[in-house]
Amino acid sequence: MDQRVGFRTAHFLDDSRLNWSGDGPRPLRWSAWYPAAPESPTIEVTIPPGRALYSLGRLAPEAPLSNHADRYPVVLISHGTGGSASGLGWLASALAEQGFVVLGVDHHGNTGVEAYRPEGFLCWWERARDLTVLLDRLAEDGAFAGRLDLSDVAAAGFSLGGYTALALAGAITETDRMMAFVKEYPATGSPPEMPDLAAQIVPLMESNAVFRSSWERQSQSYRDERVRAVVAMAPAPPVRGFTDESLRGIHLPVTLLCGEADTEAPYELCSVWLNDRLSDSRLISLGTDVGHYTLLPVGTATATRSNSQYWTDAPGVIRAEVHAIAAKWTLTALRAPVA
Repeated sequence: MDQRVGFRTAHFLDDSRLNWSGDGPRPLRWSAWYPAAPESPTIEVTIPPGRALYSLGRLAPEAPLSNHADRYPVVLISHGTGGSASGLGWLASALAEQGFVVLGVDHHGNTGVEAYRPEGFLCWWERARDLTVLLDRLAEDGAFAGRLDLSDVAAAGFSLGGYTALALAGAITETDRMMAFVKEYPATGSPPEMPDLAAQIVPLMESNAVFRSSWERQSQSYRDERVRAVVAMAPAPPVRGFTDESLRGIHLPVTLLCGEADTEAPYELCSVWLNDRLSDSRLISLGTDVGHYTLLPVGTATATRSNSQYWTDAPGVIRAEVHAIAAKWTLTALRAPVA
């Protein structure tokens, strides 16, 4: 029998950090995909429930974790700018079917499940901390308590989520580097969801103490020592803010997956640039005609009508097939023996 995939969503508050408004703790909305107990009932899960833009496939919501193993390896996933953990459901389900517990966060202020905040679009390093806090909490409390193998943890991310995964591996940010890069390549400066983003830095420094505090922490290490491997899919331009020294200091294996027609996270400027600086990396092209948004879910007809640029691929590119290739390479990376 095929392995059934369980699915849970919930949220808690991170009392160690304030939300961007400064009036309460930082919210951590999370989703999990995992090997479910046999015979768990399944349903098709669509996102969002009332106006389906894409399907997560047949999942077993709130099903108990399978007892096939005492503990399960973990993959922390991080979505792209303005997205959500569910946007990587195609990858999460493929990993859960193979025995991984996959955990993702909707990163506060930078996710489509809540109002966008410029602070969330600028303070990328907070995303890595989100995943560390989530792993800490779920390892101790709730349905996964005592069932996560903390000696076998990996991180995978798409776009800005690729930045997040590398930050968990120890890459350190200096935003001046990113600003110099944007000056040379202006088209990389602001995501389409929030144009003129850099112009908001100075006003936020003057008006928002939470932003100011986070900005001062940008060059701390957000390395999570439990992470043993990283997969970065179409890593976004903020990776150009990483210091060369910190990238050279990453000694765990990194797999870079990117389409060569990517205009949001250009292949040469982001993935090739990273590959040239990492000591243990593998760069894999997903295809010469594969663009950035091919790594988003397969959209419904409703999605295609609403924002076609996110849901339409180049002629000859079949999104589900690209997903299958990316999932295969991710599994290969996660199953590689630890040196």
